[in-house]
Amino acid sequence: MEAFPAPTPGASLLLSFKPTKKNVLIIGGNAIAAKRAFAALEAEANVLVLVKGGLDAACEELRWRAKQGQLELFDLDALPCSSAGTSDEWRDAKAVDTFIFTQPEKVHLVCITDTVSSPTATYRRTYASAREIVRECRHRGIPVNVTDMPDLCDFTFMSTQRFVDAETGRPTPLQVGVTTNGHGCRLAGRVRRDIVAALPKEVGGAVAKVGRLRELAHASEGEGETHAAHELNEDGAPVTPNEPVPQRQQEETAEERARRRMKWVAQVSEYWSIRRLAHLTDREMDAILDGQERLGSASTSAHGATSPAPSIVDSDISTSVHDLELEPTRRGRIFLVGSGPGHPSLLTVATHAALTKHADLVLSDKLVPEAVLALIPPGVEVRIARKFPGNAEGAQMELMEAAVEAAKRGLTVVRLKQGDPTVYGRAGEEVIYFRARGFEPVVVPGVSSVLAGPTFAGIPVTQRGAAESFIVCTGVGRQGKEVKLPGYERGRTLVILMGVARLPQVLDALQGVEADSSRRRDGPAYPSCTPIALIERASMPDQRVICSTLKDITAALESVGEQRPPGMLVIGWSVLSLWDKGDMTILEDGAEARDEARLKAWLGEKLWRVTEGLNAEWQDW
Repeated sequence: MEAFPAPTPGASLLLSFKPTKKNVLIIGGNAIAAKRAFAALEAEANVLVLVKGGLDAACEELRWRAKQGQLELFDLDALPCSSAGTSDEWRDAKAVDTFIFTQPEKVHLVCITDTVSSPTATYRRTYASAREIVRECRHRGIPVNVTDMPDLCDFTFMSTQRFVDAETGRPTPLQVGVTTNGHGCRLAGRVRRDIVAALPKEVGGAVAKVGRLRELAHASEGEGETHAAHELNEDGAPVTPNEPVPQRQQEETAEERARRRMKWVAQVSEYWSIRRLAHLTDREMDAILDGQERLGSASTSAHGATSPAPSIVDSDISTSVHDLELEPTRRGRIFLVGSGPGHPSLLTVATHAALTKHADLVLSDKLVPEAVLALIPPGVEVRIARKFPGNAEGAQMELMEAAVEAAKRGLTVVRLKQGDPTVYGRAGEEVIYFRARGFEPVVVPGVSSVLAGPTFAGIPVTQRGAAESFIVCTGVGRQGKEVKLPGYERGRTLVILMGVARLPQVLDALQGVEADSSRRRDGPAYPSCTPIALIERASMPDQRVICSTLKDITAALESVGEQRPPGMLVIGWSVLSLWDKGDMTILEDGAEARDEARLKAWLGEKLWRVTEGLNAEWQDW
C-alpha cells in the first residue's frame, strides 16, 4: 500500500510567470502574434517582434502598438546573419540567434506564430524552419512555443480570462487559465467560459480588495521585511484557514502585528462572501486589521440586554471572524423586468425570481395581467401605473421617481413591464434616468408578444414559402404622433404594436394612394386583399383572434363589440400560411394570380373569422 499518491504522467507544470521588464521575443506578424504581444504587455514584459517584411507585413494591431511605443518591431529579413546558408530555414534560424545574442538584456521566452496561415500574411513558416529556430533557442536555454506544432513546444498557452471589476470596468489581478494538455484546445475555451460564467461577477473586484487588504496588513512589517510573505503564496497558505488568530498583545513586534493581521486576511478570504469582499471600504479594512473602528453599533446578550459593541482593540481577537458585524449601508437596486405576453408560464426564470425572491417594491404597468401579479408575495408592495390617454408622460415620470426614491432607501425595485422591456417598453428612457441618479438598472429580458402573440394565434412571422422576413412597428409615435409605416412586400410580415386603437389611420397609411397617405408609408401600398390578424390578450384564457383582410378588418372589429386590450396587428401572407393544410406556394412565380382562391380556402364564404380562447392543452400549464 502506497503512503502517497503515485504521479500520473500527462499533466503540465502550471506556473504563473511574471516577466516584468524581461524580454519576450515574438516571431510573426499575424493576429496570434498580436494576441501573444498583448498578453506579454499585460504581464509588464518588454516585447520584441520579428516579422518577415517588417512593419508593412504586420497586422494592424501590431503596427499600432509599435507606433505607440508599446513594443519594438523589426524586419526579420533585414537582420544581419552570422553566416547565411543555402536554405531560408537555416538563414532565419541564424538571424534569430544573432538577434538574441546582440540584445543588451537576455531574452526569456520565444513565441513563433508565423507557422499558421493568416488572411493578411503572405508567408507561412515551414516545420523545418521552425525546428531550426527552436534548436538555436534551446541551445541558449530559452523556452519556445510554436503555434500548431506541439512537438516543438517547451510550453503552451492556456485558454485564459482576466476578470474586470464589475463597478469600474477595469482589469483586476484575477486570471483563470485552462489547459487540456493538447487534448482539445477548443474544448479548453468552452470550459474556461463555463468557469467564468459560474463565478460571481464581483469576483475580480473581490480579489482587488483583498489585495489591498493584504498590502495594508503586510505594511506592518516595515520596509524590507518579508516574514509574512508565505501568506501571499497561493499554494503556500496553511492547509486550514482555521488556525487561531493570535490575541493582540500589549506590546508586539512589527512581525507579530503583521502575522496577526495576515491571519485576519486569511479568515475573511475564506469565509466572507465574494460580494461582501468586493464592496469593502477603506474604513472596513482598517477595522478588520486594527480594530480602530467599531464594527457594530450594539450587541445583544443572551438575556436580551443591549450593550455597545466592543471594538477589536478591547476584545479578544481570537474569537471567530463570524463575530465581526460589518454592516455597510444596503444599496438599493432597480430591475427593469419583462413579464412576457401574459401567460404566467411564459415568465422567464429570472423574472420569476425577481418577483418572488428579490422584490421589495413592484412598480407595474397597467397591462400586466392579474395572473402574473398574483405570484408576488403578499408582503411586497405593488403599485400599478396610473397611465391613461393624455397622462402617459406624467404617469411614467411618477413611476421613475418612485423607483429612485425607494432605491435610495435600500430597497430592491422591480419595474415590471409587459412583454420585453426594450420592445416599445420605454426601457431606454428609464435606464438613462436611473443611471443619471446613481443607479445602473439590471434589464431582465421577457418573451416579447411580437413573437409569442402570433405563435399563440397559429401564425408564424416567418415561414418558408410564405414570409422571408418580418418587421415590427408601433402604431403611434411619441406624444400621439403618427408614424411612418413600411411599404408592401409580399414576402414580409408586418407586426404592429399599439395600433388597434388607431386602426383606421393605420389602414389608410398602408393602403392609401393619396399624397397624404403615401407620405405616411415608406414604399408601395398594400393590396386590400392582404391578410391581417388582430390578436387581443395574447396567451391569456380570454385571447381573441380576428382574421380578415385589410379591406374588411374594420367591419370585423366592429362586429365583435368591445375591444380587449392589449391588441396587436399581424399583416401579411404568413397569416394564412399554416391554416388547415397550409400554403407554402405564396412566393412562387405567378402566385398572385391565385390569391382570390387562396383567400376563399382560408375564410370560406365569410369575410372574417373570430377565434376565442387558447388551445385546450394550455389549461394544464
